[in-house]
Amino acid sequence: MTEWFPTVFYTFKFLVLGVGMFFAIKWHYDQGKKEKGGGKERYAVLLTAGKVSAVFVLSLAVLGLATFALARKLGLDLTFP
Repeated sequence: MTEWFPTVFYTFKFLVLGVGMFFAIKWHYDQGKKEKGGGKERYAVLLTAGKVSAVFVLSLAVLGLATFALARKLGLDLTFP
């Protein structure tokens, strides 16, 4: 009886989130087209976004390595079957 619920729920969830993301991206794109003179400003935003992305990826890698080190220290089996 309840086997259909996850399928319907996740389909609805992805549909709603997909539509929301589409309109959010479209709105930001349209706002960017409105303001024409943002050359230096745009470069600064892209540079900052790149730095934030690099810090995020590095922190994610460090967290993953620390997790595996802790798991090995605790004696957990980390081999693939």
